[in-house]
Amino acid sequence: MGFLSTSSGDIRQSPRTMHDMHAMTLRIAELQAEHRTLDEQIESVQASQPVDELLVRRLKKRKLHVKDAIVQLQMRLTPDVPA
Repeated sequence: MGFLSTSSGDIRQSPRTMHDMHAMTLRIAELQAEHRTLDEQIESVQASQPVDELLVRRLKKRKLHVKDAIVQLQMRLTPDVPA
């Protein structure tokens, strides 16, 4: 993989091949589906009585990690173009 330097100075790996890009696009779709599922699970747990606050926190934490992974992959797919 090649590297991209962003305006903030961090270095990201860039995909080298169309296969890499396709694999990342598929992974993003999988993560987006997981993100939606987690959102539905959170709503379901919050609607139940009594609410399992520990489970809600764990699901929200996992949802945040999934979102971060989505953003990281999207940043790798999108070249850093100066404005």
